[in-house]
Amino acid sequence: MNKLIAKQNPHTFDLHGDIRHDEYYWMKDRSNPEVIAYLEQENIYYNEVMRPLESLTTELYEAMVARVPASESQVPIQKGQYYYYYRLDKEKQYPIFARKRAENRAALASSEEEITIDENALAKGDDYLSVTVQRYSKDHRYVAYLENRDGTDSYTLFVKDLHTDELLEDTIPNVYIYSSVEWSNCGQYIFYVKLNELQRPYQVWRHAIGTKYTSDVLLFEETNVTFNLFIKKSKSNRFIFVVSKSTTTTEVQIIDADEPLLAPQLFEARREGIEYDLEHWESELLLLTNENALNFKLLHCPLDNFNERTSVVPYDEKRFIENIYPFKCHVYVTGRENGLEQVWRIEGNSLIQLNWDEAIYSVSLVPDQDYEASEVLVQYQSFLTPKTTIRIDFESGEREVLQEAPVTGEYDREQYVQQQVWATAADGVNVPILLHYKKDALDNGPAPLILNAYGSYGYSSDPFFSAYRLPILDKGIILAIAQVRGGSELGRTWYFNGKMQKKRNSFTDFIDTADYLIEQGFTTTELIAARGGSAGGLLVGAVSNMAGDRFKVIVSEVPFVDIVTTMLDDSIPLTTLEWDEWGNPQNKDDYFYMKSYSPYDNVEAKPYPNMYITTGLNDPRVGYWEPAKWVARLRELKSDDNTLVLKTNMGAGHFGASGRFNQLRELAECYSFILSKFGF
Repeated sequence: MNKLIAKQNPHTFDLHGDIRHDEYYWMKDRSNPEVIAYLEQENIYYNEVMRPLESLTTELYEAMVARVPASESQVPIQKGQYYYYYRLDKEKQYPIFARKRAENRAALASSEEEITIDENALAKGDDYLSVTVQRYSKDHRYVAYLENRDGTDSYTLFVKDLHTDELLEDTIPNVYIYSSVEWSNCGQYIFYVKLNELQRPYQVWRHAIGTKYTSDVLLFEETNVTFNLFIKKSKSNRFIFVVSKSTTTTEVQIIDADEPLLAPQLFEARREGIEYDLEHWESELLLLTNENALNFKLLHCPLDNFNERTSVVPYDEKRFIENIYPFKCHVYVTGRENGLEQVWRIEGNSLIQLNWDEAIYSVSLVPDQDYEASEVLVQYQSFLTPKTTIRIDFESGEREVLQEAPVTGEYDREQYVQQQVWATAADGVNVPILLHYKKDALDNGPAPLILNAYGSYGYSSDPFFSAYRLPILDKGIILAIAQVRGGSELGRTWYFNGKMQKKRNSFTDFIDTADYLIEQGFTTTELIAARGGSAGGLLVGAVSNMAGDRFKVIVSEVPFVDIVTTMLDDSIPLTTLEWDEWGNPQNKDDYFYMKSYSPYDNVEAKPYPNMYITTGLNDPRVGYWEPAKWVARLRELKSDDNTLVLKTNMGAGHFGASGRFNQLRELAECYSFILSKFGF
């Protein structure tokens, strides 16, 4: 099968005096039976390759399932007179969302549980279910939630009456997957974000409970195709912010949640390159902006004069502030410093950092906490410490660990290591690498190592605990994260130096981190795998062309690998939104720069590593045809006998299978492929 050549249909692109040949362009037409037949043929071959690995896959899967706790539950979060949480029973695929009515946290144990949404009941009869947004009305009678059953970004909004346990007739189709539903404070109106035919969130609508959605009122339409649209409610519940956002520019309009029939009010008109975020605190708005402050500064202004702005704390270039969390009696902010997530409390005009015992960790505030709360809940974890929820009393400052996520089976954190090392990139920049392994992994010399990275959109790759990694670590595998440029691990500059005309830094950083790990004796070229998904799939795809000889295996999941063709096609969902991240190939300089690293355009007649590639037929973010075409071209040109597989999830999208056991099975398959190439 590695040598089987897919059908070719001549197709050319002529732009900027350059001819690009795309003989597999025909695969984009999913209505063509030959396309489905090709994907199914690849799936048959995938199953053939994986069949001899069934024992290893089953071993890993069962070891992961053995780590599933008998039950998991979120620490209840106060919202008014209720405490909300979710729980997962061991035998269940999906979470159960519930609440208890209680005067305080101490009274929860004796309070009766009320189930608000049982995803397992919703999922009956379907292979795929995704429930994302859940919003409760201020009087706690209704819950509005979004569900999807095909893996796209188009969700359906449902409203459930928690007094009767019945769904209302208010059903709204084609609502965006995230940050897209909010209630008015009277509970009579829902605001939501609608998708256009390209699945771009572009309109905000107001729906009156008890009416048909066809009579809903359009409040705002984002006409700029490079902008996304989403909504969010202030922590105080007073305002709903309508946010238009590109990767470089923001504009916010404000809806008074107490006066839902009033038109949105513009806070500040968009200006290219100026990003900002708003929150409400008492009689003022808090403004986080990058204007003359690369890593963002914090200002405040009165509600009756948006232009009267003064500093809250002095700007510090070493500190990257990302989010504002106001409570009635305190304001917290979160961000990054020294390459790690941080939480600060505002005291006067100073930021007081919350300190932790470990050198490597992730820390954040639990979302959706009550504005009137007397406590703040913090989530802390590391590679060694399971997710831990800590209560901090506002008045005394005392900390109390409310919950450490349970780890089923034997786990002695003293038997594992977490470590940060730094590789020197070709241009002299130091690139951080996070390592996680068992203490004895290196006792006999270099060890098998899986190097992961993302490096796009300013998203940071931070350490987190997963008991499902333990079966891999226990086999002596080192798990590593390369925090390459393109993320925000070291602040906003780190992001800007890994995008647009500096995107190749992400790829060369990854290669340099691999070289460092080999040179330092952590691993060898025969024992290292590269792994990345989505934009991280592009990264390892580019690396397969630039330095495939460094790696034994490359795992590229739902990869964005045909970047030039996709960025030229504004009929594809998300294309126009991505121009500020990658460039617009209608621009000659952008075109040739993007083409220089595009994984699909740079496949050559040469050896490639063993490759494990995945996609989803319904993926709205990265079209299935990108990895399908890439695999076909690799099969045509590569000169080795290494294994190349393509797995297409025929009933899901960008995020793969739904249900945690299905997801664990997919993870076990991926790991068994890698380990088999390491000689396990």
